[in-house]
Amino acid sequence: MVSSATQTPVLRNYIGGTWRQAEASETLEVRNPATDEVLAHVPLSNARDVDAAVSSAVAAFPDWRATPPQERARYLFKLRALLEEQREELARLITTDMGKTLDDARGEVQRGIENVETACGIPSLMMGYGLEDGAARGIDEEVIYQPLGVCAAITPFNFPFMIAFWFWPYAVACGNTFIVKPSEQDPIVQQRVFELIDQVGFPPGVINLVNGGEEAVDALLDHPRIKAISFVGSTKTAAYVYARAAAQGKRVQASGGAKNAIVIMPDADLDSHLGTIMNSCFGAAGQRCLANSLIMPVGEAHAHTRQRLIEAAARLRLGNGLEPGVDMGPVVSAPARDRIVATISQGIAEGAQPALDGRHVSVPAYPRGYFVGPTILDEVHPGMSVYREEIFGPVVSITPVTSLEEAISLINAGDYGNAASIFTRSGAAAREFRYRVEVGNVGINIGVAAPMAYFPFSGAKRSFFGTLHPQGRDAVRFFTESKVVISRWISGEGSRVSGIGR
Repeated sequence: MVSSATQTPVLRNYIGGTWRQAEASETLEVRNPATDEVLAHVPLSNARDVDAAVSSAVAAFPDWRATPPQERARYLFKLRALLEEQREELARLITTDMGKTLDDARGEVQRGIENVETACGIPSLMMGYGLEDGAARGIDEEVIYQPLGVCAAITPFNFPFMIAFWFWPYAVACGNTFIVKPSEQDPIVQQRVFELIDQVGFPPGVINLVNGGEEAVDALLDHPRIKAISFVGSTKTAAYVYARAAAQGKRVQASGGAKNAIVIMPDADLDSHLGTIMNSCFGAAGQRCLANSLIMPVGEAHAHTRQRLIEAAARLRLGNGLEPGVDMGPVVSAPARDRIVATISQGIAEGAQPALDGRHVSVPAYPRGYFVGPTILDEVHPGMSVYREEIFGPVVSITPVTSLEEAISLINAGDYGNAASIFTRSGAAAREFRYRVEVGNVGINIGVAAPMAYFPFSGAKRSFFGTLHPQGRDAVRFFTESKVVISRWISGEGSRVSGIGR
């Protein structure tokens, strides 16, 4: 709901080292998905708000770029210490605002901190390379990496803390200045993060926060002073962001949707791996770009897999993610709940068999919460919408296959290429899978194939638009421009410098 007058707090932007009310008068309600309680109002910042942030970042860039890398890293070391101190508070904010369980939120905070830690290595990560006499005798050649200027990130609701850290610590460590635009659905944790950033004492304008919706996004994509855009969200929006920003000459990395598959071979030790499979399917109520929403049991593995999945999913306890013992929280919003329920109904109408139906789940303690129960649809075939489309909810489709060859062929025929996993005892099957499957992140007896901060979060096909991925060395390359320097210094006879070394 959009409003112009509110009684609950209105979130602020952080621009030029100070907190500011947005110029825009319209706001959006931010609700607790477990209780439907209004937590705050987020301003729908306009193009003038974005321009103020860009102007601040532009002004800060020359001095920040000239700051030695090890000095830039020291600010990140200070931030890391503060994040460690506040990790439990940050996790509780994530759960209250987004809905995932507290354990899931704690894991998210840890992954964000790990990206800050990795970016602290910028004096090594940003090193170039060179070669004496690389071009000819007496002519040296080297590559150096320099920051781009002002960069920005547009981040999603499902990881409201972590995903911003895929981008800005690397960009800022490289000498860029930055603007974060968090999801308007759950922006509260970023308010707390920027309070910690303010406490660190980054020079004004180095890192800025602008809340908002579509107008703020378009203003970032179109602004002529922004050099690079990072994005995570749906494939439709990722394609839009990539096309519009690239048309403005910007560097872009845009991560989109996914339809990740798990292949279960007949020799898989399902009992040992059932917990990780459940987490990969239903963690964060399925609202992960690495969630496994397709299960492909091979041959005789089908019946056993189906039964074990149903038993395990039926035991999951729904509720407020802040409460101990809760295995799955609500989805992020009432519209998300309604969309997921409608998608399940459509899949059943198309012929999928509801092995476990979570459409009409009840959580008596939280009657206004946005809950969808764990759902398992069996006998799902490639022509069905629940097979093709990203549902982004606690819904798993089982597609039986006759062989590993068929599973790989189905995965490779899909539009998405974010991740896929295989569970097997066979090294030969695992190697064949990782060699041939056309996705960016591969799990071998791993459900959620989430790379550590020092590896890129990869993606392929319509799951990623761009060349260089978030995190690690890819992020450093994305936020820098390479420059080749070829040098010859001659004084006196030949290529020797007169008077040196005597």
